[in-house]
Amino acid sequence: MSNLPTEKEFSQRMKEAYKMLGSCKSVEDISANGGPLSHMFKDCIEAMLKEEMTEHLGYEHNDARSKNTENSRNGSYTKNLKSESGKIKIQVPRDRDGEFEPKILPKNKTKTSDLERKIISMYAKGMTTTDISEHISDMYLGSDISPTFISQVTGKILPLAKEWQARELDKVYPVVFFDAIQYKVREDGKVVSKAVYVTLAINTEGIREVLGFYVGEAESSKFWMQVFTDLSNRGVADILIACVDGLKGLPDAINTIFPKTEIQLCIVHQIRNSLKYVGSLNQKEFAQDLKLIYKATSEEIAKEELKNLNKKWGKKYPIVIRSWENNWSNLANFFQYSAPIRKMIYTTNIIEGFHRQLRKVTKNRGLFPHNDSLFKLLYLATTEASKKWNMPRQGWAEMVGQLAIHFEGRLNLKI
Repeated sequence: MSNLPTEKEFSQRMKEAYKMLGSCKSVEDISANGGPLSHMFKDCIEAMLKEEMTEHLGYEHNDARSKNTENSRNGSYTKNLKSESGKIKIQVPRDRDGEFEPKILPKNKTKTSDLERKIISMYAKGMTTTDISEHISDMYLGSDISPTFISQVTGKILPLAKEWQARELDKVYPVVFFDAIQYKVREDGKVVSKAVYVTLAINTEGIREVLGFYVGEAESSKFWMQVFTDLSNRGVADILIACVDGLKGLPDAINTIFPKTEIQLCIVHQIRNSLKYVGSLNQKEFAQDLKLIYKATSEEIAKEELKNLNKKWGKKYPIVIRSWENNWSNLANFFQYSAPIRKMIYTTNIIEGFHRQLRKVTKNRGLFPHNDSLFKLLYLATTEASKKWNMPRQGWAEMVGQLAIHFEGRLNLKI
C-alpha cells in the first residue's frame, strides 16, 4: 500500500504545520530541521509527485473505472533529500512497469535547495499557471509540465487557506481597519466584479494581522454584517477602535455586533469626498481651511474651525459642510488620543497600503476563473506580506498603555 498522503491527510498535515508556526520565535525556527517549513515542503513535494503519477497513469487513485492501461500504482519508496530545512525523507510513488520517472524530482537528484526556494517563491508570488510551468521547465532543462498540472498542484494550498480563514482569533483587538478591494471573477459564464472584504487588525502586541478575506458582491453594509458576525463566531468579543471609510451604514453595522466599539471615519476619505463638490478654483484654499480642522490640537478647537469653515463657505458649499457636521461624532474620535495614536487611526492608509501589496501579486491576473482561485492567491500574498510584520509599531508600548487606560477593563494585557 502507498505511503503517500491522501488529500485529506495532506490537508491535516498542512494544518499541523501551520499550528507549529505559533511556537516559532524566529525565522531560524521556521526553517529548522523538523520545523513547519520542512513539514510543508515535504507534503508539497509528495503531493506533486502524487499528481505526476496520476498524470502518468491517466486515472486517479482508487478510480479503476477510468483506468485505460495495464500499468498501475505499486506503493512507494523512500528518498532522502538534502534541503535548506535539513534532511527530509520523501515517499516517491512507483508504478508496476517501472516507467514512472518524476519530473519535479529526478531520480538522481538528492539536493533540493534551489527547488525548495523556487516552489515556495512561486506559491507566494502568485505567478500564473503558464508562468510557473515555464519556470519549472527552465529549472529542469526542458521538462514538460503542463499548466493544468501546475493548477492541480497549487490547488493543494486551498485547504490550508480555508483553515487559516476559519482559525480562532483573539478576544480583543485594539484597532481594526475595514475596507474592500475589487476584482474581476468569472461566474456562470460571465465576468462580474467582486468585492473582497478585508479585515486588517493591530493586535495587542502592536503587530499587523489580517483576520480574513470575504469574497462577495459590490461592497455593502449588509455584507459587512456577515463579516462582523463571522469575526464574532471566531472568538472576537471586542474591538476598541474600528477605522473605516465613508460607506453608508457601516458604523451601525459594526455597532450591531460590537456595540462598544468606537468608530473612526477616515479623515482622508472625508477630505477627498468633500473636494469633489468644491469648485476647482477654490479647492486649494478650501483644503487649507479643512486642514485647520483635522490638524487641531483638541476637539474644541476643531469645532471652532468647523464653525469658521461654515461662515466662510457654508452658503457656497452647504452639502460639504453638512457632511462634516453629520459625521462629526465618528470623525472626531481621534482627538481623544495622543499624536501617535491619532496618526495610526485617522486614516485607513494602513489597509490601503496592504491593498497595494495585494495588487502587486494579482496584477498578472486580469480575471480569476472562480472565487477559490482569487481567495487562494490573496492568502498566498498575505503570507508573503506578513513575513515583514514581525515587529510592533514604533512606540506601541506607550500607545497600548494609553489605550488600556482609556478603555478601562476592556484591554487585558499579558504582563
